[in-house]
Amino acid sequence: MTIADLPQRPNAPSLDAFWMPFTPNRRFKADPRLLASAKGVRYETVDGKSVLDGTSGLWCVNAGHGREEIATAVERQLRTLDFAPTFNVCHPIAFEFAERLAEIAPSGGGEKLDRVFFTNSGSESVETALKIAFAYQRAIGQGTRTRVIGRERGYHGVNFGGVSVGGMLNNRRMFPTLPGVDHLRHTHDIAKNAFSDGLPEHGAELADDLERLVQLHGAETIAAVIVEPMAGSTGVLLPPKGYLKRLREIATRHGILLIFDEVISGFGRLGAPFASDLFGVRPDIVTTAKAITNGVMPMGAVFATREVHNAFMTGPEAMIELFHGYTYSGHPVACAAGLATLDIYEREGLLTRAASLETAWAKAWEGLKGARNVIDVRRFGLVVGIELAPREGAPGERAYDAFTEAFRRGLLVRVTGDVIALSPPLIVEPEEIAEIGSILTGVIDDLA
Repeated sequence: MTIADLPQRPNAPSLDAFWMPFTPNRRFKADPRLLASAKGVRYETVDGKSVLDGTSGLWCVNAGHGREEIATAVERQLRTLDFAPTFNVCHPIAFEFAERLAEIAPSGGGEKLDRVFFTNSGSESVETALKIAFAYQRAIGQGTRTRVIGRERGYHGVNFGGVSVGGMLNNRRMFPTLPGVDHLRHTHDIAKNAFSDGLPEHGAELADDLERLVQLHGAETIAAVIVEPMAGSTGVLLPPKGYLKRLREIATRHGILLIFDEVISGFGRLGAPFASDLFGVRPDIVTTAKAITNGVMPMGAVFATREVHNAFMTGPEAMIELFHGYTYSGHPVACAAGLATLDIYEREGLLTRAASLETAWAKAWEGLKGARNVIDVRRFGLVVGIELAPREGAPGERAYDAFTEAFRRGLLVRVTGDVIALSPPLIVEPEEIAEIGSILTGVIDDLA
C-alpha cells in the first residue's frame, strides 16, 4: 500500500508532519500500516481489515480494546473536573486511586509497597525511582551513594537516567549518558537455556556481578540497582531460577536499594499482579505505567516501601520532602481511567488470568522447536519471545519480514532485533491464542 492507495476521506492528513517514534519513518511512510479502530483483541485497519492484537497495543492494553466502562469514566471525569494541580492543592480522585493501587501493591511476600507517586509514563517512572533512590540515601546520611547499577540489555525508558542505566546499544549510542553508572551482565544464554520450559535453569550466579561491582566501586558509592524482573523490550529475557532472590540478598547486605522495573510485567502480564509477587522477591521501589490505565490515558506510578517513604517525612512540616513531580502527576482524568481499569481487572480476574492460559499459550508455540531459523523460544505467563537466526549482513531483517507478513495475514507482533515478541490482551481466549500461533508459525515456515 502507498499513501495514494489509502481510502480517500475528507481532510485525510498527510503522513509527512508526524515524526514517528522508534520507527524507520521513510520505510513506514512508503508502506504504511494504519489502524482505524479496535475492539476486544482485534484492530481494524483503515481499509477494513481485521488484525489480531498480539502485543496488547504496546504491552499496555491488558483488558482489551474498547472498554465502555473506562470510556464512560473518562467522559464523566472530563465533564466534572478536567484538570486540577497536585502541587499544594489536590483532588479526591488522586487519593482514591492511590489507595486502590496500594491495596494490590507489589509485596514479594512481605509488606506491600503501598506508597505511590504518580507519573505520566514508564520513562518518567524510572526517572522518579532513580531520584527517590538518590534522595533516600542522602536522607539517611548516605550521601556518598551517588552511583546506580543497571544491566546489559535492560530497557528503562528514553529519558537520560533511563538510557544511562539501560543496556540497549542503539538507545545509548546517539546520546550522552550520565556519569556514575555501571552495568551487570545480562542473563541471556542460548547455549545453556535455549527452549527452556518456563524460567531458565542456568544463570543465577550472574547476580554475583553486583558483588563484583561493589568490590570495584565500594558499597558506599552505590545508591541502587535497577533491573526488569522480565526484560520485555529487549526480547523477552527471563530471569534464571534464583537470580532475583540472589540479587535481593546482595543488595540488602550492602545497603543498596533494589528497584524493579515492572512497566511491562506489572498488572497481570505474567499471571500475578506483579512479577515481584510471582517470584517472591520484595524490592524497595517498583516502577509501573502502561496497563495501569489499560493504555487509555498516559500514566505511571512508582511504588515505594514505607521505609523509603518515611525517610523523607522528617524535618519541618512546612518543608517540601521531595523536590520532584510533574504537572500531570495524578491527573484526574487518568485517575478515573485507572480506577475503571482496576474495576475490570478485579471483576474479571485479569491480574491472575494469564496463569490459566499458560497451557494453551505453550501449545501455540510447540511447532517452532526445530523449525528452520528458529534458535530459541522463551515463554512465561502470557509472553513469548521467538528468536530467529539473523541473516548474514542484515541483522533484524528476518524478524522485520516476519512482522510485515504477519500484519498482512492479520496479526500484529512486535520485533526487537531478530526477536519476535508477543503478549496479547489478558482477555484473549484459547481459540484466539491458537489463531495467533497458527498465523505466526505459518509466516515463519513460509519465510524459511
